[in-house]
Amino acid sequence: MPEDCISYHKTGYFSNLINDYLAQDDAIQFLYKRFPHKEEFENQLKEKKNNFTPENREALVQVLKKQYQNIPTSATTNFNINALKESKNFTITTGHQLNLFTGPLYFLYKIISTINLCSQLRKEYPEYQFVPIYWMATEDHDFDEINFFNFKNKKVVWDRKSGGAVGELSTDELDKVYKTFSEQLSTSPNSEKLKKLFKEAYLNHTNLADATRYLANELFGEYGLVILDANEKELKQLFIPYIKDEIIKNTSSEFVEKTNREINAVPNKNYKLQVNPREINLFYLKKGLRERIIEKGGFYFVNNTELKFDKESMLSEIENHPERFSPNVLLRPLYQEVILPNLCYIGGGGELAYWLQLKGYFDELKVTFPMLMLRNSALILSEKQKSKIQKLNVSIKDLFLPKHKLEDKVTRQISAIKIDFSLQRNHLQQQFKDLYKLAEQTDKSFKGAVAAQEKKQLNGLDSLEKRLLKAQKRKLSDHLERIVNQQDELFPNGSLQERNANFSEFFDAYGEELIPRLFVALNPLEIKFRYVVLK
Repeated sequence: MPEDCISYHKTGYFSNLINDYLAQDDAIQFLYKRFPHKEEFENQLKEKKNNFTPENREALVQVLKKQYQNIPTSATTNFNINALKESKNFTITTGHQLNLFTGPLYFLYKIISTINLCSQLRKEYPEYQFVPIYWMATEDHDFDEINFFNFKNKKVVWDRKSGGAVGELSTDELDKVYKTFSEQLSTSPNSEKLKKLFKEAYLNHTNLADATRYLANELFGEYGLVILDANEKELKQLFIPYIKDEIIKNTSSEFVEKTNREINAVPNKNYKLQVNPREINLFYLKKGLRERIIEKGGFYFVNNTELKFDKESMLSEIENHPERFSPNVLLRPLYQEVILPNLCYIGGGGELAYWLQLKGYFDELKVTFPMLMLRNSALILSEKQKSKIQKLNVSIKDLFLPKHKLEDKVTRQISAIKIDFSLQRNHLQQQFKDLYKLAEQTDKSFKGAVAAQEKKQLNGLDSLEKRLLKAQKRKLSDHLERIVNQQDELFPNGSLQERNANFSEFFDAYGEELIPRLFVALNPLEIKFRYVVLK
């Protein structure tokens, strides 16, 4: 493997299920139909083409044109929107919450992976067009997950009351956040650009959905990204048959639970299930309200409200107001694949884990299951950081280790004393082999005594080796501290940089070179965790 990357498995930050998926382990191939190899996309698009109607395309294009009518749109994005009318053109999709100022750094990696894959597929299949989609999670209501971002290890928080779908939240109070963020920035050209970007996104738009669309369009519009808010009546109308099925038959619960049992039964594995289904996996949605729908005794109740429907009135509500029904985490993927001519979903490890629970449900409803691709991951380093790491005689791969393992490994590597008692263990075990031979010639109880003594002496060697390692750590403490400081810089709070830092920290340092450099460094078809050194 090249020196500028590490396997996902060796990072230690990805689940067993995702590592096995990337390895295409035979034990879990029942959870997906096609792995996202370049050559598999032709089979995927042929299947999707036969399972997606012109009416759905027309509704999608009309909604997109309405949503883009008030924002500056690049020629490439306009071309991509119009291209979706044609049956030979398809989407590659990623999704993300409406995190304040994009939230974690991996927001960029998701979208860059999506755009880069479209570019690669156009070269491979020039007779087709591939359109990158960013699905805005405007219907989510978990405000506490999105109301902050980190800038140079300081949390910038939007503190307000919330309720209902986050896309509808007013941006009225974000002027205070703007002031707080601006005070942390300098007067450099890059800092001034960040201030302007935040101000124009959040202070010049009235709700969070519009602000996020503006921001994503400013960052990626020139690359042809198409941004979709699926919280639209015209699109929910296409989903009516599936909403009714969920309300009346509870199909998702039945088939996801079946898949979950199959996952739990995979021999010699212990996968953690990402989600467990509810009986009804829909919310009831109105302004300021997004609450679960619960069935009791033949009636349908909206949790924490006085709303109540019998079967007939519920079906009427679905038919007349489909926009009031919001899919949860299990139904959102189905909604996406019903309204988009989509071939592949690109997401993080947690997202792919719950998608892998859904294939049986998709098969039952005869909806084409998309290919699933893990988004690119990266570790951004400055030239200065790279130089420090080299001078400390440690590899970037080593920095992925837990802190205590990193200190142990470095101590063993640079210690003037060899901290390895393997030779002594081998010598001791050879001596006890002779004692076991002697034990076989006498009373059986003597054999037990020999085994106990062997265990005691081996444990003693282990203890001595640990004490020697600890002593050498104290002796090399200054060197180890410098290494740990570098690890803390690159892995804030003991986690991946991409899950903590915000893009603004790197834009402030590298300016408009940041995103083009990431486009060059990241390749969605390479299953590698990349290091990116920026000058």
